[in-house]
Amino acid sequence: MKCVDDSRLRFGKRELVPIMIGGMGVDISTAELALEAARLGGVGHISDAMLPTVSDRRYDTSFVKDKLKQYKYNLDNSDKSDVKFDLGHIAEATRLHVSKSMEAKRGDGMIFINCMEKLTMNAPRETLSVRLRGALSSGIDGITLSAGLHLGSFALMEDHPRFRDAHLGIIVSSLRALQLFLRKTAKLNRLPDFIVVEGPLAGGHLGFSLDWAQYDLRTITLEVMQYLRTENLAIPVIPAGGIFTGSDATAFLEEGAAAVQVATRFTVADECGLPNKVMQEYFKASENDIEVNTTSPTGYPMRMLKNSPSIGSGISPGCESYGYLLDGNGNCSYIEAYNREVAAHPGAKKVSVMDKTCLCTHMRNFNCWTCGHYTYRLKDTTRKNADGSYQVLSAEHIFRDYQFSVDNKIALPALK
Repeated sequence: MKCVDDSRLRFGKRELVPIMIGGMGVDISTAELALEAARLGGVGHISDAMLPTVSDRRYDTSFVKDKLKQYKYNLDNSDKSDVKFDLGHIAEATRLHVSKSMEAKRGDGMIFINCMEKLTMNAPRETLSVRLRGALSSGIDGITLSAGLHLGSFALMEDHPRFRDAHLGIIVSSLRALQLFLRKTAKLNRLPDFIVVEGPLAGGHLGFSLDWAQYDLRTITLEVMQYLRTENLAIPVIPAGGIFTGSDATAFLEEGAAAVQVATRFTVADECGLPNKVMQEYFKASENDIEVNTTSPTGYPMRMLKNSPSIGSGISPGCESYGYLLDGNGNCSYIEAYNREVAAHPGAKKVSVMDKTCLCTHMRNFNCWTCGHYTYRLKDTTRKNADGSYQVLSAEHIFRDYQFSVDNKIALPALK
C-alpha cells in the first residue's frame, strides 16, 4: 500500500516531501509552524496578512500605534480615504518577519509566503508591490499568490533580481482562473513554478459562490492537469481543500499531483497561532456548527464556525489602526453596514451587524473562526483529556501522519 512518502515534490534538482502547509492568516500559520514543515522536508507557509500588526506582536515594533496616532483625528469620520499605510512600515514589517523566519530555517524543506491580493490596504498596487518585493529581498524561498486573480502581480516583481530564481505560484479554484493568469503572465516569459488548486472544502475565503457544493476538488484538479498536458506545460499541480488523511493525499499523488496542500489539521498544532481556547472550539465542533457565509468584506464567501464571536458584532470600524481591506477609494463594505445600523438605531450604545464583519479587527483578535469543511473531524485525530478538553498535537505528529499513514488511518498522539 502506497503512502505519501513514496512520492517527492520536485523543484528543479530539489526533492521535497510532497506536503505543503497552507498559509493561514493572521499569524495562524506561524513562523514556528512553517519552520517545522521545512525541518521535516516539506514546504511551510507564513502569511503576509496584516504583517505590520504581526510585527508589533512578535518584534516589538509600534506600527499600529503609530498609524492610529497619525489618523486619530479621523476616528469618527465614515470617509476613510485619508487613512493610508506607510509603505516603509510595510516593507520593514515584511523584512522582519521573512528574514527572521529564514534565518531560523533548518532542514531540507522550504518556506513560502502566502500573499493575498484582496489585502488592498487603500493603495492596492503600491502596497502589494512592497509586500512582494520585500519578501523576495528578505530571502523567502517562494511566494504563493492567493485571494485574487493576480493578473498584474508578476509584473510588480519583474525587475526584481530574484524574480526568476524564487519559486512563484498561484492558488486557483477553476481552470478559467488559471488560463487568465497564464495568458497575462505569458507576456513576461515567466511561468508559475507551481499551481495550487483549491477546492470548495477549504477553510476561510473560497474561490466559489454560495453554490460551492456543486464543485469537486478532484474534478477541477484533473481538468487543470489535462489542460497543462495539452499545452505542454510542465507545471506542478498541488490540490488543496478537504485532504484530511494521508490516504486522501496519496490518491491525488497517484493521479499525477505533485504534492498536496493541507491546513485544517494543523490549526490544532502546538505551533499554530490560534489560542488554545479557540482550538478547543474547533475540536468540539460538529458538522452542523460549520457554515459558509458572506460576512467577509472581501466579497468572497467564507467558511467558519457559526459561533464565531465576529458574527453579529457591531464594533466600530478599526481602519485608523488597521484598514487592510480598504479599497483604493477608502471604502469597505463593513463600514457601510455599520453606518447603516448606527443610523437605524440612533442613541444605541451598541449595534449588531449581521451581514458583514470588521474582518481586520476580528482576525487580529482571533475572533473570526474560519475553518475547513472537515474541522468537525478534528476530534477524531486526538485524545480527550480528563477535564473534557482535547489534547493539542505537535506539528511533527500531524506531518508524519500525513507522510506515512495508509488505509485512511489516523495516528492518535501518545497518552499524556
